[in-house]
Amino acid sequence: QVRLVESGGGLVQAGGSLRLSCAASGIMSSINAMGWYRQAPGKQRELVASITRGGSTNYADSVKGRFTISGDTAKATVHLQMNSLKPEDTAVYCCYVVTQLRDYVYWGQGTQVTVSS
Repeated sequence: QVRLVESGGGLVQAGGSLRLSCAASGIMSSINAMGWYRQAPGKQRELVASITRGGSTNYADSVKGRFTISGDTAKATVHLQMNSLKPEDTAVYCCYVVTQLRDYVYWGQGTQVTVSS
């Protein structure tokens, strides 16, 4: 019954903004971390941003200064505010959750972000 639901993806012009959201349910454990990966055709999967139970955040160098992650592991929700978007940001963005129990990783289905030039 574990479910991760992402929303907020779409089509935006270069320089625009999008806000992604992810809500997890059915996880029978405390959550150690949540975050976002992305993968574009022909490119390696990239960890975009993460946030831990203690509130620490990390970002890929390619998005520092443009993206902001926020969330609440206790509520199992996470957001990614994406500003100054570039065509290179085009990818499928997937939310993930890492549980305290057994460090198990759950994944969402992903949401498409397309940035036009």
